[in-house]
Amino acid sequence: MAASTLGVETVVSVPFDENTFLFYLPGREDCVVIDPGLQPQEILKELERLGLTPAAILCTHGHSDHIAGNGAMKERWPGLPLAIGRGDEPKLSDPEQNLSAAFGFEFTSPPADRLLDEGDVCEYAGLSFRVLDTPGHSAGHVSLVLEHEGQTHVVGGDVLFRGGIGRTDFPDGDFATLRSSIHEKLFTLPDDAIVYPGHGPTTTIGEERRDNPWVGAPAGYKLDG
Repeated sequence: MAASTLGVETVVSVPFDENTFLFYLPGREDCVVIDPGLQPQEILKELERLGLTPAAILCTHGHSDHIAGNGAMKERWPGLPLAIGRGDEPKLSDPEQNLSAAFGFEFTSPPADRLLDEGDVCEYAGLSFRVLDTPGHSAGHVSLVLEHEGQTHVVGGDVLFRGGIGRTDFPDGDFATLRSSIHEKLFTLPDDAIVYPGHGPTTTIGEERRDNPWVGAPAGYKLDG
């Protein structure tokens, strides 16, 4: 089997074990940073280790553990574009909405340079991420879909986890909306699509469609066998 021409590195930030993802094409010196977490210095160390310079920051949503590193990234690279779903943009500047106030460490993020809507394409570092609106965990949550060499990759933030789903008890969360986002958006993707969640290990769309105890086997889906 030929070696993959897509690089994906994960930096896990405490205390919420949040996943920051670095997507890049081997041989290039730029990358896309998705959801910079609460330990930005670890992200910077990983970028230095890999010899990469970020071309953009993409945020799946505006909760504190997924935007906490934005400031450090923009300080290091002032011209670095920052993109987030249109509906979650207010969270960047509001500690109450981004939940940092609730956890006792109020902060804000630099403002967005780009607001994302359903169907937008983010083209950075030689990669093209298609935007899906996937609300439910937060009102403006988006998922990012990358097609590369016949393989689908989904950066799903806090929508779908291995064997679980994102919380819906935050002020703008809603379980019915989250379930619809998963069934109508994510579960339409190929079974072998790799899901990179905001917390925990990777999974696949097929695995979660069949076995996820919260949202698996939606109406109309026939289980194998």
